Amino acid sequence: MAVAIRLSRGGAKKRPYYRIVVSDTRSPRDGKYLEQIGTYNPMLPKDSGERVKLDEDRARHWLSVGAQPTDRVHRFLDAAGILERAPKNNPKKGEPGEAAKERAEEKAAKIAEAEEAAKAAEEEAAAAAAAPAEEEAPAEEAAAEEAPAEEAAEEKAE
Repeated sequence: MAVAIRLSRGGAKKRPYYRIVVSDTRSPRDGKYLEQIGTYNPMLPKDSGERVKLDEDRARHWLSVGAQPTDRVHRFLDAAGILERAPKNNPKKGEPGEAAKERAEEKAAKIAEAEEAAKAAEEEAAAAAAAPAEEEAPAEEAAAEEAPAEEAAEEKAE
């Protein structure tokens, strides 16, 4: 018979309360169990001593008999110093999904375009400031040419 140390859920809706139980692996989660060796109340703060209560002697006994703890119970046993748990590493856990990556790329492209436009505007402003004398001369000539044309148009209109 395979034996597991696992959590059995109790409590009301959205108010979970768990028993740490030793049960046959084939029995349902909240079903029949061999022995209750502790409790876990996730509603309490993490630093509370009442959050996890565990009978260490019975836990050691069941582990010596061959009971296999679930991952969550294994964490509790490690915190109590009963069973060493190797740290796990999931490098993809913090990595964003495909859609988020696409949005980030689009945002980066828009920012790059805005920077290029700002840089081009600065270059144009610098070029305009460097050669103001060259631009003023043709503007004055154009104004001088337009004045006689306007006078001629007014004479025709009268």
